[in-house]
Amino acid sequence: MGEEYDLEAGPDPATLAASAPERPAQRGTDPVYAVGIGPGNSEYLTGRARRALGEADVVVGFETVVEFVSEATDADLLTCGYRDEAEALSAFADRVAAGETGVAVLMGDPNHSGYQFVGKVQRAVDAPVRVVPGISSLQVAASHARTPMEDTEFVTLHKSGPIESDLARLRDHVGQRHLLVLPRPFDWMPGDIAADLLEAGADPSLSALVLERLTHDDEAVTRTTLGELASSAGGDSREETPYSDLSVLAVRAEDDAD
Repeated sequence: MGEEYDLEAGPDPATLAASAPERPAQRGTDPVYAVGIGPGNSEYLTGRARRALGEADVVVGFETVVEFVSEATDADLLTCGYRDEAEALSAFADRVAAGETGVAVLMGDPNHSGYQFVGKVQRAVDAPVRVVPGISSLQVAASHARTPMEDTEFVTLHKSGPIESDLARLRDHVGQRHLLVLPRPFDWMPGDIAADLLEAGADPSLSALVLERLTHDDEAVTRTTLGELASSAGGDSREETPYSDLSVLAVRAEDDAD
């Protein structure tokens, strides 16, 4: 339990998480819940998520995620970063194996960009894992940008491992469908994505929105064009981009009515 994944060698833990549908829980077997906590504003934490957190004995997640729900639970909190993720999940698995109720927390909705962590939890614990959906910043961004999900191509770059196939999907659909993108801090930020799309032949006049820190008090929305946005391309650190690591990029299709 608690093995580290080598994303270059595979398999991607997201593949494990999506390999089969959830099965009905067996009698006497308590599941581990992978809970989406929303975009970080407590008003967007669902009632189901609050109940799972309230019933938990132990909660595991990245420190920046756990801090948003620390007041919603009396459970022991196991926080981690990428470097000590395996150790935290191993300790979490031991607690679950001892009969404690475990909850793993993920930002937003696990179904939008959390499957790598869901897969790691599933690999670590000897118990069924149940996903509790949350509200994603993607849903809030779609509302602001007026990009209905059925007319939108969604891609997350906010993950470890190769992203070439994800970039190819954006290139294939830009201008034809709305795009909603979760950038990857800090090497694939909104400007870098815009530059890549322009290089693929996208229209520089396409309407683009960068939506930062959605639902928080310092929420910001930058309305620009794909061509203007590309001017911020380059760099791989926080200091080399004007945008937050909590950003969503929306690129509207050619039939933009603005």
